[in-house]
Amino acid sequence: MILKINNENFEVDVDPATPLLWVIREQAGLTGTKFGCGIGQCGACTVQLDGVAIRSCLTPIQAVVDKEITTIEGIANDAELHTIQRAWIQEQVPQCGYCQSGQIMTAHALLAKTASPTDEEIDQAMSGNICRCGTYSRIKKGIKLAAEELAAKSIINTENNG
Repeated sequence: MILKINNENFEVDVDPATPLLWVIREQAGLTGTKFGCGIGQCGACTVQLDGVAIRSCLTPIQAVVDKEITTIEGIANDAELHTIQRAWIQEQVPQCGYCQSGQIMTAHALLAKTASPTDEEIDQAMSGNICRCGTYSRIKKGIKLAAEELAAKSIINTENNG
């Protein structure tokens, strides 16, 4: 099977029922996606499938063939961090950091769908991601900062292209 992860093709020879998480970590060697609970409840394993946040610990690879898989390693452009990653750093969101790749991937999917989310939309989108350190208020601040910066970039791009 060939999987497209972060715009790169990976040929894998595993059981089609193998969870995507293990293929990402063990076959593709991308270790930013974490194993948390194994039952899709904590969000540490969140990646994007065609732009939608999913739990990779529950998703068999047979369900992702011919789809775009994006991990935390795939949202930055070359050496430049994505706006959401920079916002996380600026707001000092992580404490232990273990859940943060899943948090970022969920927030990234939210901002791709909703440019300026309300507090309620943020709470709804992020509700399935657990942070045992309790950095929820910093996560929300990071999302709001990223939304503001993305909106400002959009205005600049519109003005430069218009």
